[in-house]
Amino acid sequence: MAETASTPTPYGTIGVIGAGAWGTSLAITAARAGSAVRLWAREPEVVEAIARDHQNPMFLPGVPLPATITGTGDLAAAADAEALLVVPPAQHLRATLTALAKVARPGTPLVVCAKGIERGSGKMVYEVLAETAQACEPAILSGPSFAHDAAKGLPTAVTIAAHGAIAGRLQASLSHATFRPYATDDLIGVALGGAAKNVYAIACGIVDGMGLGESARAALIARSFAELTRLGVKLGARAETLVGLSGLGDLVLTATSPNSRNFHFGLDVGRGRTIASLRQPGQPLAEGVETAPALVTRARAENIELPIAETMASVLDGTLPLDQSIGRLMSRPLKPE
Repeated sequence: MAETASTPTPYGTIGVIGAGAWGTSLAITAARAGSAVRLWAREPEVVEAIARDHQNPMFLPGVPLPATITGTGDLAAAADAEALLVVPPAQHLRATLTALAKVARPGTPLVVCAKGIERGSGKMVYEVLAETAQACEPAILSGPSFAHDAAKGLPTAVTIAAHGAIAGRLQASLSHATFRPYATDDLIGVALGGAAKNVYAIACGIVDGMGLGESARAALIARSFAELTRLGVKLGARAETLVGLSGLGDLVLTATSPNSRNFHFGLDVGRGRTIASLRQPGQPLAEGVETAPALVTRARAENIELPIAETMASVLDGTLPLDQSIGRLMSRPLKPE
């Protein structure tokens, strides 16, 4: 069928780079939408389990994988696809994209599905993508989504950012009865929303863990969104993106649900667990811990004040005692909203 503005042609083959819970869930989503999927895993046991049992018990137990998903440990084989979904932890994104750029065909859409900011440089995922894979087409997928919800076929909606007709083709390649992607060309807004919300989710978890009440959490979410918006506008994001799924929508989900790794991390901190114990090997990854100082670095470079993010970065690096953090925020000079 010819491609038109109303009926974009889906990609027939999709490679998914990263077989964690979210990567596997996205592979299932693409397969349900009709694509043949090659799912790359670093772990040989994951590749074997996909081939033998059509499951990924290490990262997404109890969820059967469609027969159209093929597991592989060969990055070049996974990259031999019409579009690629790239799903590493944000702090490993640069290394993953650098390796992928060597084997991906020029012009292939690379859809970054990681949520974070590179620590040290303060660079957003779209900037890391632009630096490492110039020959490929940049795209970002983000929004309020838990891997298990999407994999189980529970209703989920996300945002896909890409240029021109690519956004529509990616949208068509992932859309099915229970997964609804919205398309935009605002890579900046989609990337920022997915990254910043993890920092603010930790803060909301701390508020709950300390028993400070629902009023405090609601105020914190509202002021967190104000911070996100200030930085987003300065970077060039569009307001409608920031109030959409990948901004406000993802913030609300991540900052209120105990199923969120970042919220749960904050909840444990607020209840008295040490940050060191929560970051031991084998503990769930909370991207907001690494993102907090990177977010502050980027905001300062743009001359934007983010008091909540700055407070979280100080709490997480141990320079601000938790029992002083609320007072620091509440004693700030009074100002108009």
